[in-house]
Amino acid sequence: MALLGSPVRPASSEFTANLAQHRAFSQQVDSARSSAIAGGSNQARDAHGARNKLLPRQRIDAVLDPATPFLEIGQLAGHGLYEGGVPSAGIITGVGIVEGRPCMVMANDATVKGGTYYPLTIRKQIRAQTIARENALPCLYLVDSGGAFLPLQEDIFPDENHFGKIFRNIAEMSALGIRQVAAVLGSCTAGGAYIPAMCDETVIVEGNGTIYLGGPHLVQAATGEVVDHQSLGGADVHTRMSGVADHYAHDELHALSLVRDIVARPGPARIAKPPLVPVPPKYDPAELQGLIPANPKQPIPAREILARILDGSEIAMYRERYGATLLCGTGAIGGYPVGVLINDGVLMSESAQKAANFIQLCSQSGIPLVFLHNVSGFMVGVSHEQGGIAKDGAKMVNAVSTSRVPKFSVIVGGSYGAGAYAMCGRAFGPRLMAMWPNARTSVMGGEQAATVLALVRQEQLARKGQRFTAEEAEAFKQPVRESYAAQSTALHAASRLWVDAIIDPADTRAWLAMGLSLAAASPPQETRFGVFRM
Repeated sequence: MALLGSPVRPASSEFTANLAQHRAFSQQVDSARSSAIAGGSNQARDAHGARNKLLPRQRIDAVLDPATPFLEIGQLAGHGLYEGGVPSAGIITGVGIVEGRPCMVMANDATVKGGTYYPLTIRKQIRAQTIARENALPCLYLVDSGGAFLPLQEDIFPDENHFGKIFRNIAEMSALGIRQVAAVLGSCTAGGAYIPAMCDETVIVEGNGTIYLGGPHLVQAATGEVVDHQSLGGADVHTRMSGVADHYAHDELHALSLVRDIVARPGPARIAKPPLVPVPPKYDPAELQGLIPANPKQPIPAREILARILDGSEIAMYRERYGATLLCGTGAIGGYPVGVLINDGVLMSESAQKAANFIQLCSQSGIPLVFLHNVSGFMVGVSHEQGGIAKDGAKMVNAVSTSRVPKFSVIVGGSYGAGAYAMCGRAFGPRLMAMWPNARTSVMGGEQAATVLALVRQEQLARKGQRFTAEEAEAFKQPVRESYAAQSTALHAASRLWVDAIIDPADTRAWLAMGLSLAAASPPQETRFGVFRM
C-alpha cells in the first residue's frame, strides 16, 4: 500500500476562496433541503395533526431504532418543479435500521397534495424499491396517499415504469424472499390500495386508516350506495370482514410498533461487519471543502481527495504510470475493500484500457467499485480518432456495464458526455449515486455547446450566402451558456432524481461506508463480460 497525500494544501488565501465558493453552493442546497424537510404548508401540517396523525418524518423516527442513521434517498426530488408545490416529490424514502436490520422505508407525505402521486413520486418510489432489491432490504410502506394525481394521468398510469411497476416490484421482491410490510396510516385509495393488498403483511390504524378501490363518492356515483369512509374500508372492515389487512392498530405508534415486531422475526440478514479493521484517513476529510478550486477550470487534486476518503490514506495503485489521467487502485473505506477510479484529466485510450482491465480484476475478486467523477469526457482530435479512442472507450463502458460487483458513483467536479457514462453514470446501475454541491453534469460544457451550435449556425447561413458576425455569434451563444449553466448544477440533477443525494465532501467517506455495508450483506452476483472490441 502506498501512502497518499501530503501536508501541503493550497495557500491560505486560495484555501479561503475555495471555502467561500463551497459555502455559496452549500447554502443553495441547504435552502432546498429545508423546504424538502418541512413538507407541505403550515396549514396542511396543522390539519394533519388535528386528525391525530404524525408527520411522515415523525413516523420514520418512530419505526427506526433510536439514535441510528437514516440514509435518505431523493430528498431533493421535485425541488422547483410542479410550480414548487411538491417538496421531496411527496414521499420520503431511505434506508434505516429497524430491530437491528437495515430496511427501505417509504413514507407518503399527505401534507403535500394529499400524498398523491406525481410522475416524480413514482420514479422515486421505484428507485427506492430498486435499491431495496439490489441490497435485499425489507420494504416498509408507511401509506397515507390519495392515489394518482389525476391531471397528470398520462405520465403516471399506463407505461412500463409508471404506477404499475410499484406493484410488480412488491410481488417480485416477495417472491425473492424480501419482506414487504405496509402500515396504512391514512387514506389508501384506488390503485394505491394494491400496495397494502400486495404486501406480505399489512397493519391498519383505527379511525384514520382506509383501503378502498373506490371512495364513497365514486361508490355513490357508480352504484347509488351511500356509505362513509370507515364502513367502506376502515380498520374494522379489513381486519374482521375482508381480510385485506392483518393487524388492527389503535393508533399510529401502535401500528409502527407492530411493524417493528414483524421486522424482528428471524429472516433477513443484519448489517454485515467490515472484513477489515476501519482506520481513519491520515488527513482530515473536512479539508476537502477547501481543496475544491473556486475556479472550475482548475483541476481538483485527485490524490488529495483519495487521501481524505480512504482508510489510512493508503492505496495500492494499478498501472500508476500508464494512462495516468485516470487513477485506479484498491484500498478500503470504513473497513470495506474497494476498487477506486478517480479522474485526473481527460480520458485517453490508455486510461480507458487501464480502467477496463482494473474493473475486470475487481470483478474477479468480488471487490466493490467506487467511481469519483471529475471528467470533461474522452479526448477528441484526428490522431485520437484514428488511434481508436471510440473502441477503447467502448471497452471501459462495456466493463462498467457488465460488472456485477456493487458500484457507487460520486461526482466531485464535472461529469460530461461519454466520460459520465464510462465513470458509471446513472444509466449504468450504481447502487448509490451522489454529487458534491459544486459538481456539474451535462452532455458537454456550456461554452463548448454554445460554440458547436454557433459553428453549425454559421455554416447554415454561409450556405445561404449570409454572414454571421461576431456580435451575432455572441448573442446566439449567450442563452445556450445560461441554459447549460442552469441545467448542469447538482441541485438541478437532484431535483430530477438523476442522483440520489447531494452530499457534503466531508461526509463522502461516511456515505460510501453506509452503502458498502448494505452491499456487503447482499447476495453476490456472477459477472459475465461481453465481447471487447480489440
